[in-house]
Amino acid sequence: MIKSLAIATVWSTDQERDKKFFVETLGFTERTDMRMGDMRWVTVSPPGQPDVQLTLMRPDGPGLDPESREAVLKLVNKGALGAGVFSTDDCHGTYAELKAQGVEFVQEPQERPYGIEALFRDPSGNWYSLTQQHEFDGLDMSKPWSGCIDDDTDAGTGRA
Repeated sequence: MIKSLAIATVWSTDQERDKKFFVETLGFTERTDMRMGDMRWVTVSPPGQPDVQLTLMRPDGPGLDPESREAVLKLVNKGALGAGVFSTDDCHGTYAELKAQGVEFVQEPQERPYGIEALFRDPSGNWYSLTQQHEFDGLDMSKPWSGCIDDDTDAGTGRA
């Protein structure tokens, strides 16, 4: 029986730069940084949540055939991959704090049926939702779904 999610992959084109982003800019905790043969295994987790880790995985490591590596790298560089949703109690405040630290946002905080959401990108190009969920059960259908991702750009990244 599956009891929880422990590790999720985030594709990284520069593990050192991305580790610094997660740890120094987002305030995550470094959990692992070690060599496994030719591969570097780097994991980080949100503060206070050590049971969920993101592994910052290079697409040119083992496990992907050359064609798949190229496809993943192309998608990462294009900014087309969403890597997750981070929750916050204050989307507007966290947005302002992270923006002041140089985090690239592709969407300012906006009202959604599930709460307030902003979208940002890591240095490799993966995008994330920063979401403050409403404190009620269910969705507020008076709020728009549209506008989450601009139809003329790739995955809300602002890249045409």
